[in-house]
Amino acid sequence: MTTPAGSGSGFGTVSWWGLSPAVDLQAESAPVDPDLQADTEHGTPDLNVLLLGSTDGRHLLQTLARAALWPQRRFQFYVLENNLEAVARHMLIFSLALEDPEKMGLQEKSETFLEMWGNALLRPPVAAFVRAQADRLAHLVPEPDRLAEQLPWLNLGALKFRERDALEAVFRFWAGGEKGPEAFPMSRLWDSRLRHYLGSRYDARRGVSDWDLHMKLHDRGARVIHTREFRRWRDTGVAFELRDSSAYHVPNRTLASGRFLSHRGERIAARGYWGDIATGPFVAFGIEADDDSLLRTSNGQPVKTAGEITLHNVTEMFREITAWRRPRVAQGDPEQVRGDGDGSPEPAGPALESFTVHFLSLGSAQTLHHKSCYKGRFQLLYVACGMVHLLSPELGACVAPGGRLIVELAQYLVDLRQEQLQGFSTKVGELAQTAGFAPHPGAKPSETLARFYKAGDSGSGCMDLTVEPGTPPPEVLVPPLGATNPPSEDLTQPLEGRVPPSETLNLSSESQASPSEALAPPTRSQFHISNL
Repeated sequence: MTTPAGSGSGFGTVSWWGLSPAVDLQAESAPVDPDLQADTEHGTPDLNVLLLGSTDGRHLLQTLARAALWPQRRFQFYVLENNLEAVARHMLIFSLALEDPEKMGLQEKSETFLEMWGNALLRPPVAAFVRAQADRLAHLVPEPDRLAEQLPWLNLGALKFRERDALEAVFRFWAGGEKGPEAFPMSRLWDSRLRHYLGSRYDARRGVSDWDLHMKLHDRGARVIHTREFRRWRDTGVAFELRDSSAYHVPNRTLASGRFLSHRGERIAARGYWGDIATGPFVAFGIEADDDSLLRTSNGQPVKTAGEITLHNVTEMFREITAWRRPRVAQGDPEQVRGDGDGSPEPAGPALESFTVHFLSLGSAQTLHHKSCYKGRFQLLYVACGMVHLLSPELGACVAPGGRLIVELAQYLVDLRQEQLQGFSTKVGELAQTAGFAPHPGAKPSETLARFYKAGDSGSGCMDLTVEPGTPPPEVLVPPLGATNPPSEDLTQPLEGRVPPSETLNLSSESQASPSEALAPPTRSQFHISNL
């Protein structure tokens, strides 16, 4: 069996963590004009951000953590993913980040986040937290009134009814609707996926791991990733080992996703792991730090690992979010205090009203401009590297004149060679220009993000360009890997015979006729990569 290296299959078709460091979206956006964008009820300017494929909420959390450094604004985050499991992960991550400090301490919260977010296997206490939160969310999703009362920062109004049903089914699976590890045998699925990816190189996987780390990730700027932690993640899927290694044995169900496969001529629904097995979750929080001492080297080697830097950055981020959310009664802010019956002041919980996360319907990127409420609405548009094919004039019409565009580049996709990385960056520039954007002249050089701005009212003129709107360039995109080279049976868990489909993906007769609305289309595999 030959190796598929160079095909991009190591990054799978579902993205669970980002491939660029977390950024403060407020720092990336253009200044908001209070006279034009002020909220008439609160007198606070809005910052409207549209994010395509942000996957793990890192940019949103980083923006909230840095909010105290900027003039007060109300954040309106509009998040568009291509699978409902990613939406569910967003909700779970935010539920953890906003957990009451009296119920969960800072250290416990940070460690729980790292394991839940980046580990294939969990410790029993973390798995219990996931089950409890998933059960709570499963009961809230079908009840809009209770959802608005308990999670006022969340808005699911743009999701279709079938998407909400499928979202509820995802939470019920996480909550343990199917008992026992065999419901999602993560270790076996991970090993099968690794064997399928490496092929004849499987027995030399340690050498392959070292080569990818030292000759690719280190050379591209991620030198703090330690050999030991990278090998461990490649072998087991455990990126952050905060306790004894024997403590990690419960499958992380939040990394499960469903898709339709062809089996003996029939189309069946299956559950498996189709995420990243090549780069790992170290890039998002583990290769940059405000504290320069964390990046210090000794004898040419970093003194801190990516896991240690990730834990520090996440802990500080949650600390800042907690401080920002505290009612500012001491400052005497009248908007943050309301009186009760006897005239004494009472905290009004400002942070829960200071931002809202709106989840948009899957596949709606090309139709947003049809709704007047979205045309020219956003001051900032973020597009992940797996969704650049959606960057079009129609999407550009949703960005206000003078708005900014950030595109995640493929710097840390280890399967890509340098010439392919350069070709991808060039194609991103062409797509951005087609959508009505120009390179930002004042942007600092970056190999992980490409920055653009929308000059003037280019929404009408951009439709006259020669590239057909909404058509992905053939040089960048290819058909899904699963359509040409379906995974072997070892890589999946058939839903039939284990649990009724309604308990997993809500595969009703209607959704079977339109599986693209319930299952995740490819992301990382949508790059044109020639075989070695």
